Amino acid sequence: MLLLDAGNSRIKWALSEEGVWVRQGVAGIAEWAVLQQAFATLQQPQKIFVSNVAGEQAAQHIRAACAAWHCPIEFISAMAEQCGVHNAYEQPAQLGSDRWAALIAAWSQMRAACLVVNCGTATTVDALSGEGEFLGGLILPGMNMMRRSLTEGAAHLATTEGIWREFPRNTADGIFSGAIQATVGAIRQQLELLEMPGAPCLLSGGAADSLQPHLKLNLVRVDNLVLRGLQIIGYGNK
Repeated sequence: MLLLDAGNSRIKWALSEEGVWVRQGVAGIAEWAVLQQAFATLQQPQKIFVSNVAGEQAAQHIRAACAAWHCPIEFISAMAEQCGVHNAYEQPAQLGSDRWAALIAAWSQMRAACLVVNCGTATTVDALSGEGEFLGGLILPGMNMMRRSLTEGAAHLATTEGIWREFPRNTADGIFSGAIQATVGAIRQQLELLEMPGAPCLLSGGAADSLQPHLKLNLVRVDNLVLRGLQIIGYGNK
């Protein structure tokens, strides 16, 4: 089974055989030649499961990259209920497929109330109840997007890379530290609203390394949460 997570910046993939990832990789969202070259070295999968939030053009490129295999491709979408997770979104199908797959992976691992935080181009902070119900969640600009919006929107602000400080004394550090503190604050606030003392926070995504040292919580790091959710969905649909 081939699993693909097409986000706004990158596309990640993993080849699963009997639940074990035997190959995996990543490419920029515009690096379709790189993806095709990687796929040319793989044996034909039986099925392909895709989470795509990068739009129709990306979907067309994915189909083209997989065309030589002539096997079924399923682009997943959020449902009202799947793999033990209940979707309380006002219109369940409008929940992003990446968030849905991540929630399914989180519930499969924890089976308890938790926050699911995925840090990429955007940062999502989603809440699961102890009964597996997706209660709702936040969508924030990712940390890089926060910093870029400041430097692009105000010409006098620093464009150099900053570092985190409790009390920044230069502009670059102020921007970097502000993005971290804003994200940490949102996560902490949602955890308080969940009203489940000690509930874990599952952290995933490309920016997780920058954020993790500043989250003084009951933290569980789970890389490739979306791909893990796709695998659960895929085996559930066998």
